[in-house]
Amino acid sequence: MRKYVILPLLLIVFAGKAQDLTEDSVFIKRISTEILSSNDAYDNLWYLTKKIGHRLAGSQGMVKSELWALETFKKYQADNAYFQQCLVPNWKRGGKDVAMVSYRENGKIKKYTLNVLALGNSLGSGPKGITAPVLVVKSFDDLEAKKDQVKGKIVFYDIPFGDTLVNPFESYRTYAGYRGAVPSRSAKYGAVGVLLRSMSHSTDNFPHTGATRYNDSFPKIPAVAVGLRDVAKMSEWNAQGKQLTAFIKTNGKMMPDTIGNNVIAELKGSEFPDEYITVGGHLDSWDVGEGAHDDGAGVVQTIEILRAFKALGYEPKRTIRFVLFANEENGLRGGNKYAEEAKAKNEKHLFALESDAGGFTPRTIGLTIPETAWTKVESWKQLFVPYNITSWDKSGGGADIGPLARLLKTPLGGYEPDSQRYFDHHHADNDVFEAVNIRELKLGAINMAALIYLVDKYGL
Repeated sequence: MRKYVILPLLLIVFAGKAQDLTEDSVFIKRISTEILSSNDAYDNLWYLTKKIGHRLAGSQGMVKSELWALETFKKYQADNAYFQQCLVPNWKRGGKDVAMVSYRENGKIKKYTLNVLALGNSLGSGPKGITAPVLVVKSFDDLEAKKDQVKGKIVFYDIPFGDTLVNPFESYRTYAGYRGAVPSRSAKYGAVGVLLRSMSHSTDNFPHTGATRYNDSFPKIPAVAVGLRDVAKMSEWNAQGKQLTAFIKTNGKMMPDTIGNNVIAELKGSEFPDEYITVGGHLDSWDVGEGAHDDGAGVVQTIEILRAFKALGYEPKRTIRFVLFANEENGLRGGNKYAEEAKAKNEKHLFALESDAGGFTPRTIGLTIPETAWTKVESWKQLFVPYNITSWDKSGGGADIGPLARLLKTPLGGYEPDSQRYFDHHHADNDVFEAVNIRELKLGAINMAALIYLVDKYGL
């Protein structure tokens, strides 16, 4: 008799799942309609980038953006909105960065001004600047091979950015380590300064800054990133056998740590208020451009999810936290503070999702979750196809939510839009409001909201 009961039971189960998927599809469509019919995300990005501008930790822009974010969360009627205080680094660029190269040709000295930006956290050259012969290296292995030639030189790292890698983030993961290590690796052998090829594939000449770090065992020498057209000129002159001399003048200095804040809003859970789902991006940016893609897009997408949920009257089962993290760019103090406080309070964090890859067309969601959760995720995938998510990676997350995984074993997700243009703007003067497309920005928020809704409803 039992064997005849199985089929009807299976039909009931499948019918129930189909009904759930239909309900989920309908609600996600409502999310989409709400977000696509509103200009709030774009208006918020305009205010953040044009009225406030860049937002480096320790700057006035940081303070203004924190106050704006808190008031914006309150405007959209978050159940709770507050600052979570943390100490942040306070690096100042201190003025315009200058660099020049010269070489002798036909008995005459030819000079060429480079477009450069000092690397973040680097110290200045002093008011007179530094002049020294240039030594070209192609890798750290090349530096080691030429270590006896380094003393008294300015080392020019002509490092490629992985042109043959299809995903530019693979290039960044592979080569960005140079930016963090070149000053001390060079100073170890007596270098007096560093010129570094910008971490970008772009065809323009904007230099791209980013954080570096010093090893206290060696002198803290100045380091600058160079625009790619200028890199090409220097490479050509070097290939022609011209001996280059460089001049670098930078003004960077580290001030004492100052107070910054994660800005946090909550929608309280109706059934499991002590279970937390986090979604966020980082509020800080570098001190060039306007921080529109990095990470203004992630900031306004996070705010937009809250706005859309409230507009739709959505009441989550679990408490959803919308977190705009402090100091991702040159310290990760905000992400660490958030995870440390969660651990200290013994909070249960079900999932965390981050947007920090620009406001481009949706492509992928990456998830670092238990293998057992993938069966559930597989059943969701068709719900995202109408909104341009066509692939899912079995790894994903972000710098700011990484500490949650380290301290609390929290499953992570990363929203991964099309990456081909991201490093054209990353940490550069052209990361401005005008570079962000309103439709692409909104579609990212839709997909993020849909994932948060599904995790809230079904868990992981």
